[in-house]
Amino acid sequence: MARTVIATGADQTVKRYSAFLALEAVAQSYWLSKFMGKYRVDGPNKPITLITDLERDAGDSITYDLFMALLGEGIEGDNTLKGNEEKLVPYTDTLLIDQKRHGVDTGGKMTKKRTVHDLRAIARNRLAKWFGEEYDENFFAYLSGMRGSLDTTWHNPITWTGRAGNAFSQPDTDHIIYGGDATTPASLAAEDIMTLAIIDKAVAHAETTDPMIQPVVIDGEEHFVLLMHPFDAYNLRTNTSTGQWMDIQKALISKDGAKNAIFSGALGIYNNVILHKHRRVVRFDADVDTGVAASTYAVDGSRCLFFGAQAGVIAFGSPGDGLRYTWHEELEDRGNVLIVDSGAIFGIKKCTFNSKDFGVIAIDVASTDPVT
Repeated sequence: MARTVIATGADQTVKRYSAFLALEAVAQSYWLSKFMGKYRVDGPNKPITLITDLERDAGDSITYDLFMALLGEGIEGDNTLKGNEEKLVPYTDTLLIDQKRHGVDTGGKMTKKRTVHDLRAIARNRLAKWFGEEYDENFFAYLSGMRGSLDTTWHNPITWTGRAGNAFSQPDTDHIIYGGDATTPASLAAEDIMTLAIIDKAVAHAETTDPMIQPVVIDGEEHFVLLMHPFDAYNLRTNTSTGQWMDIQKALISKDGAKNAIFSGALGIYNNVILHKHRRVVRFDADVDTGVAASTYAVDGSRCLFFGAQAGVIAFGSPGDGLRYTWHEELEDRGNVLIVDSGAIFGIKKCTFNSKDFGVIAIDVASTDPVT
């Protein structure tokens, strides 16, 4: 009797594993699982815009536009409109993509013999997790405009300055706020920690800067997002002054909108700002040059991110088979060792138009490990 056998490395297996990675890597990524939405002509309502053009078209770059709001006076009554129309003013940004790969040596035949674990499946799961973490590192660094100098647990080293030809871009002067009364990295002091007053300041600035940072709209309500380091969340939680953490507790999420992914895992809401924390928020080291105005920080701290819609962008490219990820298996050492690897063609950056950040404000505050 003839028997159908789909062996390891068969085309069907490659497609199945690639599809798994496409789903699982997004689920493993903090940024992609919470904040990503597809591009729309009328503007996405998510902080991270997904552009898919390069998945079906050739090329290693994509340009996208911002059209400024109309500012003209208009015409009253029956006065002539002809010749007084207003032109559309577009600004363009460009994102480059490139391939990123990683692989796993699953060991030889005797290694497989000594364990009940499916090492090939474990390698697949670990690669999905690795890609999720890689995307997160890219988003934190690009939206912050720097890699930071304190966290050594990243895949990418402290000397990392970007990938795929997309360089990190420091916040312009209209898109950075410092804790307390500090106005520069050098003037940041130990007491300039995260407080509700800084959140209020960020909201006021976001609503009045030009172009205005667009909030995300959830169930008809407008919200911004503040993403801070756990040390900054600790400083907020342990602030016992009147009107501090207790105000956040009064605004805890208790409505249907909490089902939205942006609300998931939030600490609470204050002044219509959804508060989040994450350990990968960029940290800076005192007396280490971070490239901010060619200056160094006076204290250790965090670069928190305050953002609305269209803060960043991600684009994927297809290797030509319609799949977002490649999956390759190869036997080495005369068939004794199985090596598996996967790759994705993608690019990530902060949305910047006319040399200005568009949807994100950096908030630099002093913070240290409360245990040390």
